[in-house]
Amino acid sequence: MNSEELKSIFDQQASSYDQQWARMASINNNLYFLLESVFSALPPEARILCVGVGTGKELIHLAKKNPGWRFTAIEPSGAMLDVCRQRVEEEGLGSRCYFHEGYLDSLPVMDLHDAATCFLVSQFILEKEARSNFFRQIANQLQPDGILANSDLSSGANSENYDALLGVWWKVMATSTLSSDGLNRMKAAYAKDVAVLPPVEVALVIETGGFMAPVQFFQSGLIHAWFAKKASTGVNAQSDKD
Repeated sequence: MNSEELKSIFDQQASSYDQQWARMASINNNLYFLLESVFSALPPEARILCVGVGTGKELIHLAKKNPGWRFTAIEPSGAMLDVCRQRVEEEGLGSRCYFHEGYLDSLPVMDLHDAATCFLVSQFILEKEARSNFFRQIANQLQPDGILANSDLSSGANSENYDALLGVWWKVMATSTLSSDGLNRMKAAYAKDVAVLPPVEVALVIETGGFMAPVQFFQSGLIHAWFAKKASTGVNAQSDKD
């Protein structure tokens, strides 16, 4: 699935996206609770980059907890960004946010950020090199020692436990029973459209993209999350000429 197809899907789902995934609220709330501690050392007036911000849930959570922080919200789906902007305004947080419809490579030049969030985004980049380049673009937007918090679907797709875990994951996402045919379709969809890699491989992709070795701080079902500091130039980060 290319970026335009993916953007179209999220455009179509925007108005009902949060209702569709309401069952995931407990997982998201736990992730955001831990995220507070991951970002606890950031300055009182930190700048936060939210990549693939969607409907803005993590942005709103962080903004409420940290009244001095300012946010750059990036989202390629205009419909999703409209929902995010509306909800941010309803919470009275709009003056602290800059909204950008598009991708990192079209983001206007601005001051570097102290931290970034990227939740359930990079998994849609199937090529490992392109995925690392995506993280390198995030690193380029961060201050020295800036922190990335990233989550993605992750599992050993060839492990003997993968089918069993997918069955559990289906029950988390939906109320219906997953048949054997349904399981095979789910596996095929993940194999074709989502890069569900083992955690160690996702961590390596992040590290290759210009970060120190990531630390996994969260797992719930297939969702794993890591935090990582931006690598010093010449250590793990590659040149912009690459």
